[in-house]
Amino acid sequence: MPILDPNSFEFFSRSPEQTRRVGMRLGALLQCGDVLCLAGDLGAGKTTLVQGLAAGWGATDPVSSPSYVIVNIYRRTDGQRLAHLDAYRLNSAAEAEALDLDQLLGAGPLVVEWAPRVRAALPEEALDIRMDWVEEEHRQVVFNARGARPLELLEALQADMFGAP
Repeated sequence: MPILDPNSFEFFSRSPEQTRRVGMRLGALLQCGDVLCLAGDLGAGKTTLVQGLAAGWGATDPVSSPSYVIVNIYRRTDGQRLAHLDAYRLNSAAEAEALDLDQLLGAGPLVVEWAPRVRAALPEEALDIRMDWVEEEHRQVVFNARGARPLELLEALQADMFGAP
């Protein structure tokens, strides 16, 4: 088990519903320009987490995996858009850059599944979320903040989940 630094937080989800609820809590904190970089094997629960993120953020659209379309856009009534990028089928950071990431970030938060595949194209400041299969419905989730705003998100999420430190 890794020793976590002050910019990291580890959580064990016991069910898909719990993963969604954590996503909802984090989604409620998201602002325009926030970047969440998801990593984990197939079946680790990334899309389940994104379903919660979108619901907590206030999306009016249903959430599905964008594996075949690459980017799904979820809307909110105030006009903001949450971009959900699946980099699994992308072969390079250049392919991600061709999706006009700046425009996506200017319209709302950006959530990237399989983010390590296109890391060079993404902003340096981001909240990394690593999800690993533990057993049937249990997942280990490790959050790592890279930058001031992602650290604010992480601290607010921890306070929301467990109370103020």
